[in-house]
Amino acid sequence: MAIVVRFIPKSMNAGQYNECIKRLGQAGAGAPAGRLYHVCYGSGNNLRVSDIWESSEQFDKFGPTLMPILQELGIDPGEPEIIEVHNIIIG
Repeated sequence: MAIVVRFIPKSMNAGQYNECIKRLGQAGAGAPAGRLYHVCYGSGNNLRVSDIWESSEQFDKFGPTLMPILQELGIDPGEPEIIEVHNIIIG
């Protein structure tokens, strides 16, 4: 079952986010298997991230790559909110 994963970091700015995306790409995880959609939104030091994943298992496989990068960049992602998807409409 697809899930929404919402991260609300205590503080994350565009520089930190952009560097995280760069490092994920360098690690071969810029477009991880099972992630359907990624969005970053907000402003200033209050950027947020929401992803749609095909399953919680696929999201769990991404964690060991993501978490060390966030730690190195000083981003505390907090506890992600994980919500089951009721419906997806593309387009």
